[in-house]
Amino acid sequence: MTALQQAVELLVAKIKQASITTQRLRVKLELPANTDLIDWMDAQPLFPKFYWQSRDCREEVVALGQIKTFTDPLTAEKVISNDQRVWGGRSFDGHTDRNRRCLSSFFFLPLLEIIRFDGEWHLAANMSDDKPRMLAMLNKIATNPEVVADINSRILSRSYSPDFAGWSTMIDQALASIANDEFEKVVLARRTTLQLDHPVLPAQLLKASRASNSNSFHFLMALDAEHCFIGSTPERLFQRHDRVLQTEALAGTIGRGVDAQEDQQLAQWLLADTKNRYENRLVVDDIVERLVPQCESMNVAPVPELVQLRKVQHLKRSIDGQLNDTVFSANLLDSLQPTAAIAGLPRDAALNFISEHEPFARGWYSGAVGYIGQKHSEFCVAIRSAMISGDDLYLFAGAGIVPGSVADSEWKELDRKTSTLCSLFEQPSSGEDNIMDNMGYKSA
Repeated sequence: MTALQQAVELLVAKIKQASITTQRLRVKLELPANTDLIDWMDAQPLFPKFYWQSRDCREEVVALGQIKTFTDPLTAEKVISNDQRVWGGRSFDGHTDRNRRCLSSFFFLPLLEIIRFDGEWHLAANMSDDKPRMLAMLNKIATNPEVVADINSRILSRSYSPDFAGWSTMIDQALASIANDEFEKVVLARRTTLQLDHPVLPAQLLKASRASNSNSFHFLMALDAEHCFIGSTPERLFQRHDRVLQTEALAGTIGRGVDAQEDQQLAQWLLADTKNRYENRLVVDDIVERLVPQCESMNVAPVPELVQLRKVQHLKRSIDGQLNDTVFSANLLDSLQPTAAIAGLPRDAALNFISEHEPFARGWYSGAVGYIGQKHSEFCVAIRSAMISGDDLYLFAGAGIVPGSVADSEWKELDRKTSTLCSLFEQPSSGEDNIMDNMGYKSA
């Protein structure tokens, strides 16, 4: 019998003996250091499924099955016990006139969690009133998963919404609105549809992205077997421990160099570039303004630091605060999402422009994904992300438009950002690569 089988059996025994007031049970797991939770998650028949790896890699969680679901995160936060967490997220435009099919928020209290924190593993269950149903669900747990195969799908073609002509028109309209003082900044996005020679499994894409993209949060949220949202994002929306808050402004982007010398030159250019520093400052000012009513004190890093990822480099300024006594994590979610880094400034004017001009609904892209607990909550900004819907695969990326933005340069920035996930696939033939490069479509 494997350690996981033993832990599940022990948990089942504890559930059978638990009193009516018990809310959560946990048992320790002894698993090898190289255990891959993505393999285990992929083998499970229970939904929803949620995978989370923190940016510092200290915590990794798979949450399965639902005891309760919530469309209001504040309601969830008020009913969970001290050691419970609800997992899920808030979409960018769900339940608006533009995107009625997508939920505005979805959070669930899971039946089962496997948790790795540093080197320690635990299996936990949240209790419901229906023990027979809980036990029936636990009986479905697969304890001997197969290893998820590497991606072997090849990109046959890519299509864009908007295409480059539509993108250029949208940038011109945005710059005209900025010149007319309608807003200072707007973040505009593109959806890339990949046609593959055969479908990719969500677990394959997540596993490949996690292996290739460091210094990032990695997440997967699947409400059912046909729809799955996946991402590897460098951007934290916020983290709180009791009353201590950490957030950040991640805005301003340049690519990576072909060698160390060019990399350093690009980094120094980004740190000194007036347009990118202005874009970053707008995000800082917006976050601070939104947090002032909820914080006793706040500290903002005086100058941006450089965040280097596999394909791009960003400017980041950290913001720390001491929260007032009465602030819930759901209040922070309301205040901070969507940030100026993924919507614009002022928020309402930028959102109106996005709704009127972007040719697709964003859904979960550029929303917030993570968890809420009574003492500890954390959310990432859902960029560098993909939606798998049946056999269809959509990638998303956005660019901040401010005075001085040029359509061609911003399009290439979208390519660099999309390449975080695009480069995980076997690429087209060199002939198609050259055609796409000449058209300005090649992912850098």
